[in-house]
Amino acid sequence: MSSPNRLVPARRRGLADEVADRIRAAIFDGSYPPGAQLRELELSAALDVSRGPVREALLRLEREGLVRSAWHRGATVTTLTEQDLTELDSLRAALEQLAVTEVVAHATDEELALIDDAVDQMTQAGDAHEMASSDIAFHDAIYAAAGHRRLEEAWQAIRSQVHLFLLTRIRTSTDGYLAHIPAEHRELVAALRARDADRANTLFTEHRRHAFDILRTT
Repeated sequence: MSSPNRLVPARRRGLADEVADRIRAAIFDGSYPPGAQLRELELSAALDVSRGPVREALLRLEREGLVRSAWHRGATVTTLTEQDLTELDSLRAALEQLAVTEVVAHATDEELALIDDAVDQMTQAGDAHEMASSDIAFHDAIYAAAGHRRLEEAWQAIRSQVHLFLLTRIRTSTDGYLAHIPAEHRELVAALRARDADRANTLFTEHRRHAFDILRTT
């Protein structure tokens, strides 16, 4: 009779998680734009850590879709292809339609207030990268208010890539971005507060389409 497999002690990954957080934040604030190389040696020196946690962090970010690795280039910040953009847009549309329907049907006044707060934060954004982060936070609040655990997990699986989608959008054009985005989102919240699922879904579709059209026409 074979002996049972023994569990080995788990490795602590706190440092790798912190490194991943730092690199992710640097991608989202524009310090490392799409296509930028992420060299282990440079990152380990900048973050004052060994290369091991950096390597683990880059693997985690690769699983999120933020980083791509190739044997001849090493790790780079993902540059979304036309197919990537199309797939993200269609998947986001499917998830968002369910989220909006659930929010209209089930969200409490307190949860709707948190969505309002996320829009208020948009008005404080100092540049396009901060606005993109605020936009993601708004959608975080939408999925949290939907009260659908698996739906929120599905959103988390593509969240970083959608953020990259927004970064690609602002690299293409920032015309009117800071001025108009908060007002667009207030209109979205008004439809949610009115419990008007049809109007809310129409507005969310138009909101997504505007960003996608900017990318498609360049």
